Amino acid sequence: MVEPTVRQPPSTPDVFYPIVPDITWLKRIVPLGARTVQLRLKDASQADVRAQIGEGIAVCNAHGCQFIVNDYWQAAIDLGATDLHLGQEDLADANLAAIRQAGIRLGVSTHTPEELETALTANADSIALGPIYETKLKAMPYGTQGLPRITQWKERIGDVPLIAIGGITPERAPGVLTHGADSVAVITDFFMADDPEARIGQWLDWAAQHRN
Repeated sequence: MVEPTVRQPPSTPDVFYPIVPDITWLKRIVPLGARTVQLRLKDASQADVRAQIGEGIAVCNAHGCQFIVNDYWQAAIDLGATDLHLGQEDLADANLAAIRQAGIRLGVSTHTPEELETALTANADSIALGPIYETKLKAMPYGTQGLPRITQWKERIGDVPLIAIGGITPERAPGVLTHGADSVAVITDFFMADDPEARIGQWLDWAAQHRN
């Protein structure tokens, strides 16, 4: 019996970039066909963080999905993660030399031109911009960016993948790509849906039509 070939995880974020709050959600989404997923753990113990990151790596490797760790850069190094995403405060505190030595690809969140320059100085492998639209996930100290800001960011960063995040729905996503984003990060649109799996299915159908 020939074993099925596992798809290799992408080295850059897929056009559809779901973000999940824990391993339970990751295990619901990845088997449906997601090619990129970020695990964003909050208020978890170090033991729990490491357990969930370790399990996330295993699940994503089994399904050919790119697994991105949010914030916990030391655990990402220790557990052999390939991808990491940091906010500006975490970036300032992180050991970038150690991250690079471990061969980890680095994504960075940005909201202002100054933060964008910080991300570029750090040689970020991908850059996130948000919130594009109003988001219900959390109170943001920044106003909505709007579609024109995506174009400005892309003109500045060139070939570096640009991830748009914040209030994006399947209906809004085509315009986000048209203005220069390479990936659409999504949280609340499926997280708050009556049928999250069905909503993920919609997103995966959309992604299949918009992958380069």
